Amino acid sequence: AGETAILPDWLRFGGADCLRSYGVDPSQLESRSRSSALRILRQAIPKEHVNFLSGFVDTASFGRYLFVHAGIRPGVPLSHQQPQDLRWIRLPFLDDETDHGRTIVHGHTITDEVAVRSNRIGLDTGAYRTGVLTALGVEGDDRWYLQTSASEAADQAERVANYQHA
Repeated sequence: AGETAILPDWLRFGGADCLRSYGVDPSQLESRSRSSALRILRQAIPKEHVNFLSGFVDTASFGRYLFVHAGIRPGVPLSHQQPQDLRWIRLPFLDDETDHGRTIVHGHTITDEVAVRSNRIGLDTGAYRTGVLTALGVEGDDRWYLQTSASEAADQAERVANYQHA
């Protein structure tokens, strides 16, 4: 969409790898203006990919769960949440104990294990850096977690490396 103010953080948290996957050296953006960097990104990323990502929604809900990327702004009705908060908020959401009417399921803030609170479930176990990916399963009133382990991730990385060198 063109949120150039987040470019430095985006590059640090996976954006550099994303750029490399499109054949762009991230160092090309370092000395450029934000508008010039945005032009490079728009040229490198196929329009079909942009359209696909643009079709995503900021929330999904079923039953008593509301799924968002980062969290919600406490005190604001769920129907009036702003995309900026849904995608980026940490505090005051993480410290808030208010009943939001739904259990908020989110990522964005890495924790060593699933963070289960009375009003939220934080699932981000830092897969991009730890190799531990966590998912939530829900059926009726039952819920469970599926999780890779760091050793499984290391084994997979070794298999990929060996395959690429064969």
